Order: sequence, then structure tokens, then C-alpha cells
Amino acid sequence: MAFLTKAANRGSIATGYDIDNSVKLEQPERLNRGYDGAGNIASITATDRKKTTLSYWVKRTQLNASGNGIVFIMYAGSTIMLGFENDKLRVSSSYGYSLISNALFRDTSAWYNLVFSIDTTQGTANDRVKVYVNGAEYTDWSTQSITISQNANNGMFNEVNGGHYFGWSDSQATGCYVAEAHCIDGQALTASDFGKYDINGIWVPIEYTGTYGNQGYYLDFKNASNLGEDQSGNGNDFGTFYGGGSENQATDTPTNNFCTVRPMWTPHAAECSLIEGGTVWKINMPNGSGFNPNTSAISTFQFNSGKWYWETTWTNDGDRSVLGIVSSLSDIEQTVDPDRYIWWDGGHIPWNFSGSGSYDLNPPTYDSINTIGIALDMDNDRIAFSKDGGWLDSSGNTSDSSPGYFYSWSSTTFLSHAKANGNVAAFFGINTNANTVAPTHNINFGGFAATIRTSGGNSDANGYGNFAYSVPSGFYAACTKNLAEYGG
Repeated sequence: MAFLTKAANRGSIATGYDIDNSVKLEQPERLNRGYDGAGNIASITATDRKKTTLSYWVKRTQLNASGNGIVFIMYAGSTIMLGFENDKLRVSSSYGYSLISNALFRDTSAWYNLVFSIDTTQGTANDRVKVYVNGAEYTDWSTQSITISQNANNGMFNEVNGGHYFGWSDSQATGCYVAEAHCIDGQALTASDFGKYDINGIWVPIEYTGTYGNQGYYLDFKNASNLGEDQSGNGNDFGTFYGGGSENQATDTPTNNFCTVRPMWTPHAAECSLIEGGTVWKINMPNGSGFNPNTSAISTFQFNSGKWYWETTWTNDGDRSVLGIVSSLSDIEQTVDPDRYIWWDGGHIPWNFSGSGSYDLNPPTYDSINTIGIALDMDNDRIAFSKDGGWLDSSGNTSDSSPGYFYSWSSTTFLSHAKANGNVAAFFGINTNANTVAPTHNINFGGFAATIRTSGGNSDANGYGNFAYSVPSGFYAACTKNLAEYGG
């Protein structure tokens, strides 16, 4: 797992304040606090239309080389938009401000806390709109244009035709998880009202104890049957969830970050896409043509030690999908066809160390009706596979009730390399080894389990994860609270 930094919170461990849930959003999914019958955002008047604060946590799962990447938007003919343009942070409004960062926000293993504070009473124009990223005021803008007049209505609570949305309906949306969304009517707050730096210098959430004003709201996404339920006491619910529902609830949060699949990996990136909160990876095969074989994807977490469990299913396989682990060298070298891996490939277990392939046993084939479980034991350099809850035995049958037969490797053979600089680790990996089928892989690390057959209600011994089958004793879901306890 990569190092934690102030600029990239990859999952707090002990904060004293836990966030239990988030919501998964991607086109066309959007939560809407919409108009009333008269075309107004609400029938009550805002506390102060000059001062507003919006704070939320976001973990990106899709990157956008172009487009706006909307996370939040106030839409009323005139707009206020917060999101990512060309993977840069963007805040813009037709009310008179536009901010675009120099920095790229492409870390899909990280949670970012974004705080947007507007105070048009300020005498200096640039002080009227402030943005905080993980606790620090962000000032490194490639574009900074703030022309909104002093004491003007800032537009967040426009009582005529105003609606608030998390997520958006068209190609301008970005795939992400959103957690702990606060909107404060009548106050221009700073990031310190919503978070703090822990003893390691990592920005972590704290409980907000202030007031919300008349139009403010707080979304914690705990109520699966009403994910837009306002917890502020104001009753300002986001009553409509277009394109989504209870299945969009996740346990991937800033205080317990789960592994997903990484979109930013070089080999054949244009020929595949990542959806469903970074848990569904699919090949995009053009009509009438094939695609490059050996198209691969890897996890956002790398595993140095500990014992880990996850599950995969797929569709449109054609017996050409392979799944297992790859050496961290595949990430370092950015190879198209990783030369250090262990896969279950249909009816074989291929091993490939430094280009010399071999096979061990002949396990049963699998197809799109099956769920494959993987138990990775990095403490003992070995891996086991299951099919629909039955674990492979030494004869190649899926008859064991728990992992008993493991495929072992030598670290010096599988993982060590001069380029690794002592970084001995493995990633989860998936691959398709033909260009005649275009499989879609569903990967369940436990933090988001809305895909078919991956929500059986089975958690690990710590109560983390949601899996189709029982988690083997001593193995754990790949999340940061488990990583902190059992290694990484």
C-alpha cells in the first residue's frame, strides 16, 4: 500500500470518529434535492445567501481526460459546480467565479476532503471563494477568476428554480464515492470545522458540532432505503435518487478505505473501462474487430504481508478470463503481459516466473454462473482458490470447506528484482488472454457489493466486508483497518 500523505488520505485507522457509509455515484446516477411545486429549492428562506459552506469526502473511481467530472452541482439555469476537469480540481459558477487547479487529482486509492466556503461580504474579491483540500487552503490555481460582487447572493440557495445534486446524468459526471456531506447555510467555515491532522500528519474527519442554518443539510448515507436522508434536523432530504437506490450504499469510507481496481495503468487502458465504484472491469471490443490480448488490470492496494480474501465473477467469458495475483514488478515495469503471475485460467493454474511458464493440477473449469474466491497468504508466500465456496484440494477438486491446498512460490523467484528496491509485494490481477471475447469482471473486495452474486452478507472476523461466501478463518477483507492490524 502506498504511503499516506496529507494530500492523499488513503483511509484513516484510529480517528475517534468513524464514518460507516458512503454512496457510489457514476453517470447517470444522481441524488437530488429538487424543486418544490413552485419551482423553488424549498419553501423556506435561506439564513444568509451571502455565506455558505459545503464539505464532503470523495474517492474517485474513474478518471476523465476531458470533461467536467461533476461531483456536486447546484443547477438552476445558473449553476455552481464542484468536480474535476481533465483530472484537475474545478470550482465554477455562473454567479461569477471560476477556479481550476494546477495539481492533478488522479489517486483512486485516496479519499479527498473538499471544503468550499463562500463569503461575499469580504472586501477582497479572492477572499470571497475559498477551497480547502485535506485541511489546507488550496491556492495553486492555473485559473483563478472571482468576479462576484461584494455582498451579492452567492447562488447556492437561489430560491427560484434551484436544485442540489450529488452526481450527474451525462458524460460530465465522474465515477466516485461520496461520504460525510455537510452544507451550511449562513456561515463561511474552514476545513478545521470538519477535520483535523492526526499524529501522523494525515487529515482525518471529525464530528461537525455546529449549526446548519435553514437550508443546510447533512448526508451520512446510513439509511439504505433513503440514502439522501438529511441528518441535520432540518428535514432537507435529497428525496430523489435517479438511476440508483439502496444498492448504491457502500462501506468504503475515509475511515476504512477498501481496495478497488485501478484505472490508471498503462497496458491497453483505452480498450477497457472501469465502472461500479472501481469494482467492475470490462473490455471494450469494437464492433467487427478484436482487441489486444493480454489486457490486464490490477488492484489499488499492494500486499506485502497478511492474509486477504476477495471474490470475482464475470460475464461473456468464453473461457478466456484469468484471475489471480501479479508481482509488484508488473506495476514497476508497466508490462503489457505480466511475466510474474499466478492465475487460475479455466482448467489450469498457470505459473509464470521470469518468463518460464508452468502448470500445477487441473482444477475444474468455471463460467459466468460461478464465483471464484481467492485467499492470499503473504505471510507464507502462497495462494488458494475456491469455486462457489468449495476450495481446491490437492487433486484439483473444489471439495474442501476451507483453504487447505495452497500454491506456494519463492519470493526470490516471484517477487525479487533489482527494480523493486526491496519492495516485495503482490497485486490482485485480472487478465483476458484472447481477442475474440470481451469479458466483464466483477470484483468484490468487500467495500461495495452491488454486483450480482457478491452480496451474501458474509463478513470477515472483524465484521468488515460483504461477500457471497464465508471468509476463511484467519483471512480478512482488504481494507485499511485490517491492513493496520495485520500488515499490508
